[in-house]
Formats: sequence, structure tokens, C-alpha cells
Amino acid sequence: MEPRAAAARELLLGALEDLSPEHLKRFRHKLRDEQVDGRSVPWGRLEGADTLDLAELLVHFYGPGRALDVAQKALKRADVRDVAARLEERRLQSECPPGLRLGPPRPLPPGRLPLAREGAPRARPRRAFRTPPGAPGPAPPSLAGLGRSSPAPPSLAGLGPSSPAPLSVSEYRKRYREHVLRQHAKVKERDARSVKISKRFTKLLIAEEPEAERARRSDTRTFNRLFGRDEEGERRLTVALQGPAGIGKTMAARKILYDWAAGKLYHSQVDFAFFLSCRELLERPGTCSLADLILDQCPDRKAPVQQMLAHSERLLFIMDGVDEMLAPEPAEAAPCTDPHEAASGARVLGSLLSKELLPAALLLVTRRAAAPGGLQARLCSPQCAEVCGFSDKDRKKYFYKFFQDEWKAEHAYRSVKENEMLFSLCFVPAVCWIVCTVLRQQLQSGQDLWRTSKTTTSVYLLFVASVLRSAPAAHGAQRQRELRKLCRLACDGVLGGRARFSEEDLERLQLCGSKVQTQFLSKKEMPGVLETEVTYQFIDQSFQEFLAALSYLLEDEGAPRAPAGGVEALLQGDPELRGHLKLTTRFLFGLLNTERMCEIERHFGCTVSERVKQHVLKWLQGQGRPRAAPEGTAEILAPEGTEGSEEEEGEEHNYPLELLYCLYETQEDAFVHQALRGLPELVLERVHFSRMDLAVLSYCVRCCPAGQALRLVSCRLAAAQEKKKKSLMKRLQGSLGGSSSRATTRKPPISPLRPLCEAMINQHCGLHSLTLSRCKLPDAVCRDLSEALREAPALAELGLFHNGLSEAGLRVLSEGLAWPQCQVQTLRVQQPGLQEALQYMVGKLLLIPALTTLDLSGCQLSGPTVTYLCTTLKCPGCRLQTLRLTSMELSEHSLQELQAVERANPRLVITHSALDVHPKPPKVFASAL
Repeated sequence: MEPRAAAARELLLGALEDLSPEHLKRFRHKLRDEQVDGRSVPWGRLEGADTLDLAELLVHFYGPGRALDVAQKALKRADVRDVAARLEERRLQSECPPGLRLGPPRPLPPGRLPLAREGAPRARPRRAFRTPPGAPGPAPPSLAGLGRSSPAPPSLAGLGPSSPAPLSVSEYRKRYREHVLRQHAKVKERDARSVKISKRFTKLLIAEEPEAERARRSDTRTFNRLFGRDEEGERRLTVALQGPAGIGKTMAARKILYDWAAGKLYHSQVDFAFFLSCRELLERPGTCSLADLILDQCPDRKAPVQQMLAHSERLLFIMDGVDEMLAPEPAEAAPCTDPHEAASGARVLGSLLSKELLPAALLLVTRRAAAPGGLQARLCSPQCAEVCGFSDKDRKKYFYKFFQDEWKAEHAYRSVKENEMLFSLCFVPAVCWIVCTVLRQQLQSGQDLWRTSKTTTSVYLLFVASVLRSAPAAHGAQRQRELRKLCRLACDGVLGGRARFSEEDLERLQLCGSKVQTQFLSKKEMPGVLETEVTYQFIDQSFQEFLAALSYLLEDEGAPRAPAGGVEALLQGDPELRGHLKLTTRFLFGLLNTERMCEIERHFGCTVSERVKQHVLKWLQGQGRPRAAPEGTAEILAPEGTEGSEEEEGEEHNYPLELLYCLYETQEDAFVHQALRGLPELVLERVHFSRMDLAVLSYCVRCCPAGQALRLVSCRLAAAQEKKKKSLMKRLQGSLGGSSSRATTRKPPISPLRPLCEAMINQHCGLHSLTLSRCKLPDAVCRDLSEALREAPALAELGLFHNGLSEAGLRVLSEGLAWPQCQVQTLRVQQPGLQEALQYMVGKLLLIPALTTLDLSGCQLSGPTVTYLCTTLKCPGCRLQTLRLTSMELSEHSLQELQAVERANPRLVITHSALDVHPKPPKVFASAL
């Protein structure tokens, strides 16, 4: 009997070790319901059992033969039919057919573990089987035959001792790909529903540097380009997928892994790909090695890890959420260089990022766009690719994939598209999911989209309100109390940098088993030292950050509540708005809108304090950083090519933009107007403007107070656009010259700066000064800017420095300046070349009604242009009072002409180093003239 039990245990152990932790957990639950002759394994013994314990318990409770039958049935019910099939196959490989008595197991080679394969790690010897009290101990494997068979359960099959032949690396690679396809075939949405990734994934726009102005849809070709070769022919080893929260980075990373396993991506480059969640690894207790992490991803513990690591250049590690690594390891903690060295999760991940560990391996990391500065320094020459969300076409596809019903999808899509602001927000996949989820609830109840949503905050509030409305009237007050407690939990976690919560945390707030727990929190079991550790986390990090912001506006039972030191703790905890509190701060500003504050009071049944709004406004007005604004020359005269390191300094320069995002979320013009009084000059440097960035900037400019100044320095104004392929018919027409007749009627391209120009002409806009320096202005931008100059009610100063203007662009700008309603009084231009356009602009000086100061420093005017300029300045109708020509090389003849102008027009002050040495007439004499 005992050899049969030993053989059954071996077969069961080999099958159970093929299960992932998630499948093993599911197997235990299915096994609980299996009864044979009224007997089943008690749940108390199943709950914490590992693979060794499970194999022993099955044989002890059901007997050797029936244990295999029960295991196969439970495996099939747990949806791991491939493991059940392999178990059946090993049974059939037995030397004895079912019903016959068994001979002794075949002796194993010395030192060979049962069912071990070549290349499998042998560092951890298998434990001896634990035998229940009172059961006979296991017989030694060299025990002779049993002679006559003992009474045994029927259908005892497949207990032969032959172990399968070891798999080669290429064979295991095939098996691993199949395992990845099974494991990642489904993804969990934010409401914990599982959907097939092939049915739900919708293509995203991805813009690669240095072609960031061109965004491509994320098809196989785009993903394959990520690990192509750079301009110097070198192989890219690190790729960073970056973008704001909810833009689809994680889903894109999972789709890359899935497509690799399906043989669509990196087939000739990558043998094994592994998905590492940084958040989970950083919260993992104890130490681990990279080899352990690889084994955790494999279908069993027999993976040829050593052979994999020997060819690390053919490994791909996908690291999701590297933003979690806010602080580097202590200086005394040397980086890991050995993949078998056990260390903390942060140390292993940091060594992978910095290429100290497996420097030849490929890395694909996901991060938010404004990653912490220390993290950026740890990445080794990353190739950055911006995830830009959905195109208009793919937004519609997402609706159809979500609803899976053509009528519902079309009805929902049309209702959202009619709301222009809400539709524009749906380019963010997370927002699109929330909108579709709320619409699905409302379609089921026969309602329509019930309000206009203009910001991300309003969409999230819409989702929370839908949760409250879905509660029965009798439970409404209880649901409100639970949500307030959930907000407190979220806030404590955000301020403490915690994303996981224990059952004790939920019990302390009486949230265990509540409805909001199932709607907003996901449960996760992690293996602990002595028992399984149960933790909870929000269905998405952005929900935790939104609810944390909401907690500052709620008052519990009529008493003011100041979580963890009040709103000051939030604002002062991240003064630069570049860390983990940034999104929470945005949400807080969005909730300060008067209309939304009324909604919070209505939905939560509590009072919203106005004190929070006053505290935030006071903090904002103290954020103004006065800088030495140029008279026109300080930054401008710097030679071209001295823009500095974008990677190192970009985050600091993005700080004012983050403030503007916070103001945009309020959608309250009076509040923004008042807040910007404390920020008299907005300076945005080295910003690669997205569509949303320009929308945010335009809104704030429209609301700015009188005297506001805006400087854009080294900014990329070309917003990313989808690269569309021409149809075959259009390409044929182009090749045959069929489209030449329509070339003259083609519409001019839309300028990315058009939203800003439209904001400048708003009658409430108080923008006084606009400076564009090294921004590469195409002709389309010049056209829109020219239109804005004609109508801007308060714009009195315009500076254009090294913007790559064309002759046509400068001519168009001159037309706008010469418009009768133009208010520009000071014009500063620095652009080498363009002699004809400069001469054209000089000819318009008499027509520019308000212009009093002209700065052409560094323009290098030619002799004929200076002559034309002097002729214009001598005209009686010229109102110019100051002409600056510093740093300009002028001939002696040109200097004499300028001196003649000074004599003819004493009111005009001409600034040039060569002119300052010449004596000027006394002021009394000049005034007498």
C-alpha cells in the first residue's frame, strides 16, 4: 500500500507544482467541495496548505487512487485543464494498467530527486512528507514488491514511477509562452471584472522621441519599433513608456507581454519575458533574488533558470510602475550584481534599472510623465515613448468593445460625443472606463447622462455619485457613512505612502464586509511567513487619490474634520507638486468648485467647509516666484544650442504647469483670476505640450488678471498628432497627379497654439506680455498669432526670440501688428536672417498704432534694411520712442544714418554700443527744438 501512496504523492506533487499561486488558491477552494463516501478534507487544513501538504492530505483522506481522481476533477473545476491533462498523461505512462497490482517503483539514480528535470534548481531539497498522526510512516523506496495486492480503491491508474524526460531550453520556452498566454489572457478592470485582453485592449497613440510630434497607433509595428536601433545603430536596452495616471501604460505593457507570448513581438530578440509589478515587489516581505522572481513567473519550479541567465541579452523584464521607487536604497547598500543574491525588492529592482544587474537584458518600464528626479538618474539611457491615450477613432472602438452591444454602444457614444468637453476627456482610458461604467448603469435604469463634466475630477465625482444612487433608499445614509470612512482610509494611506491595507485597518473603521469595500477595494492574499496575509488595495490608485482629496471637504457628524493635520499637511507635504501627492492635490482643487461642493453636500448628506478653499487660495498666492524678467536680452542673447539638459531640468520647469493644472480643475473663473494675482509672471520652460497641456494653459490665460506675463522658453508647441496612412486610392491619385488640381483648395493645417490664441482675444483676458523663445514657430502658429494680435484686448508686449520663423511667418505677424486695433506697444524680435521679411515689417512701422518700443537686438540687419529703417523713422507719422540695436554689427555708413535719425527725431532713443560714444545734444536744446 505504501509504495502506491508514495507514487500517488509524487504524481500529485508534480501536478500541483505546475500551478501558479492564484490557481493553487482556486484549487484549494474547489477541493473543499469534493466529497467521496461522505468524506472531504476540512477547510481548516486546506486553507494554509502548500503543495506538499495538499498531496499528503489528498492521499490520506481519499486513498492513492481516488486522490488522483479527485485532484483531476478539482483541477478541471479550477480552470487549469492543461495541468489536469498532464496529470492524466502521467497516469497513463504507468507500467501497470488500471486495476492491476503495482510493482515497486523503479530505483532512481543516486542524488536524483523524484520528478526533477535537468537544469532545474537544486538549492532547496524537498521536505519529507508529513504524515497525519496515527498513520503508518512511509516505506523506503527500495521496498520489494507487494506480492498479492492489498485492498485498494478502484480505478488506481498511472502510479508508475517513470519521470518525464527533462525539457531543453527551447522546449521550455514553448511551454512558458503557453503559460503566459493562459495567465495573461484576462485582465481585471477597475471594478474587478475579468475581461479578455484581446477583446478589451484598444489601440493607443504612442509618440516616440525624437519624433514626439508624431504619434502612432500602438499596433505590432509600433511596439516592435520600441526596441529598434537608435540613430547611431546601437541596440536600445531600456524603453520608458510614460504618461499621466490612467492613460493606459499598464494595459499597454501587459499587451506587449501577451503579444510576445503569441509570437507577434520581438520573436528574434527575446526568449523569455517577465512582468514585474514594482508595487507588489516593494511590499513583498523578506528578501528575494532575481532568480526567485523568475521562478515565480514560471509554470513550475523546474525552469532552466541558469541557462536563461546565461543568455541575459535575450531576456525582457517589464517593470510596471517604477514611480513607486521614490527613494534610492541607502548609500551603504551596494547594488546587486548576482542574480542569485537575496536582497530587498527595492534593491533588486534598482539594480535592474541601473543596469548593475544583467546589463545586457532588455527593460521596458512604465512611469508617470513627471517621474521623480532620482529615478530619472537611475535609468540608463532610456528611450522615452509618450502614451497619449485614444485617438477619436479608437474612442469609438472602446465604447463598442465595452458594451458589446451595437445599439447600446452607439447610443452611449452619441450621448457622450454631444457633450464636447466630456468627449475630449475620454482620450484618457481611465476616464473613458468611468464614463462607460456610469452610462451602463444609467442605460440599465433608462436614464441619460445627467450632467456636464468638464474635468477629470467631475468624472470621478460622477462615478462616486452613481455608487451612492445605486443604493436602496433605506441604506442610503449607511452608504454615505461608509464612503466617508473610506475617504479617511484613503487619505491616511496617501499621506503615509501606503497603497495596501490590512484587515485590521478595515475593522478599525468598520468597513469589513461593507458594500463600499467590494466596490472600491480589491482583496489580495500574499504568502506570509506563518500564514497567508490578506491585504486590500483600491481598485485603482487614482481612486485612492480622489477619495483622499474628497476627505478634506467632508465634515463628520457636523464637526470639522482635519485629516492628519488638515489641508496644510497635504500642500506642504509635496510643495513642488512633483511627487506622490500631486494627483491628490489636483483632485482637491477640482472639488473646490462651488457647484461640485454643493453636489458633495447633496450626495454625502454633510456640510462642506469653505475654510478649505480659503486655505488653498492663501497657499497658492504664496507660490509666486519672482524671476528677473528680461528687458529683452538676458536669456535671449544666449547662443543657440544652449538650452541645457531637458532631462535634468524639465521637472523643475514643469512646476508652474502643474499649478495651472490645479487651477484648471476648479473650472471657476473668479477663483483662478484671484489665484493668478499671486503669480504675476508664468514661466514655462522645456515643456513638450500635449493637447491637454495647451487646453489647461489656454483656460488659465483666459482667466488671468490685468498685468499678467507669460513666457514660453524652449517649448515644443507641436502637439502629438496621429499619423494616418493614406488609402490606396489616394496614394494612386497622388502618384498619377490626380490630386494636383485640388492642391490649391487644401485647408491650412490647424495650429497647436490656436486654443491659446483664442483665449488671448477673450474680453476678460488680462494678458499683458507674451514672450516666445526658441519655440520653433511654424507658419500655422504665426497665422493664429497674427489673428490674436488684432483683437487681444490687453496684450501690450510681444517678444519673439530664435523661434525659427520663416519669411512668410514674419510677414503674417507684421500684418497682425499693423491692424488698427492692435494694442502692442513693445515689440522685441531676434531672428538671424530674414532680411526681406524684416524690411517688410519695418515698412509697417508707420501703421502699427500703439508701438513705442522696437527691439531688434541681434537681428544683423543689412545695409539696405538699415537705410529703409532710417527713412521710415524720419517720417512725421512715426510714433516710435525707443529703438534697441544692441549686439548688432553695423557698418560706418549705417551708423551715420542712425545718427542722422537721432538729430532729426530727438524724441527717439536709439541704443547701440557705437552710438553711445557720440555726444548728444543737450536736453534743453532738444526740448527747444
